[in-house]
Amino acid sequence: MTCGPPIEGIGTVRKILRQRRRLIGAAATFLIIAAGAAFWSAATQSMPVSELARETHIHGLAVDRNDPAFLLIATHHGLFRAGQDGQAERISVVQDFMGFNPHPSDPEMLFASGHPPEGGNLGFVASTDGGKNWTAVSPGLNGPVDFHQMTVSPADPRTIYGAFGGIQVSRDGGTTWQRSGPAPTRLIGLAASARDSDTLFAATEGGLLISSDAGASWKPVLEGAPVSLVEVTQQGIVYAFVLGRGLLRSAEQQVDFSTVNSDWGNRFLLHLAVDPTDPKRLFAATQHGEILVSTDHGQIWTLFGK
Repeated sequence: MTCGPPIEGIGTVRKILRQRRRLIGAAATFLIIAAGAAFWSAATQSMPVSELARETHIHGLAVDRNDPAFLLIATHHGLFRAGQDGQAERISVVQDFMGFNPHPSDPEMLFASGHPPEGGNLGFVASTDGGKNWTAVSPGLNGPVDFHQMTVSPADPRTIYGAFGGIQVSRDGGTTWQRSGPAPTRLIGLAASARDSDTLFAATEGGLLISSDAGASWKPVLEGAPVSLVEVTQQGIVYAFVLGRGLLRSAEQQVDFSTVNSDWGNRFLLHLAVDPTDPKRLFAATQHGEILVSTDHGQIWTLFGK
């Protein structure tokens, strides 16, 4: 796809990513309170995805396991569900979903962390009805936590990782947590391996890292440029977006990345979701809040809903 002028310089991108991390900090919780205007009233339930991107911040994507024709969009103002017509309907209460992950095998279960509308942190919360209702599961270690980066292991769905005062891990589905190691410097995203519950990937401003001991130690995989996202599919395919290179892909068995698409202009990707029923079908969100869809493993992209 052709997306405009050449991609912004790496220094500019790092600045954007740092601003994003500050924006999604705890102080940003007050934006939810300020958003009590008519637009975010309880009656506001449906809008085009393009309008959604202008009115809030997108923090995560997941294909709806109950009906893969629909996309779940975690935002600063609740969870939305969007169909192929591009119309998004809010299905949860208004709260800030910072970390957001689906359960790898239970279509009704979702996990999240972030902020309630009255301020503070949610801790670790879960939904057992596809995102409509949420229950506090645990405050996390030294919590209530606010996991901005969170991932569920496809290899063992009871193993969940989150970043808050270091890397925290739960081995019992989120009920109890312990610190497993330091969070990598300038962390952007986490993705657990589909092959081994102790293996973890980290997207950072300095590159892509891997840990084989649940985050106790890290070693580089890709260096020299910011990696704005990392995602591991249930089939063991690793996707990473590297600034200046584009969307990359590798099998977990032998990590050797190849470029899927380098034609991004001034866009870069912050979130990626892969359809578990059709691995060729990908959804992505850019730094501008656009939602894109691909049906060929990420080679060609179009605006979702168009």
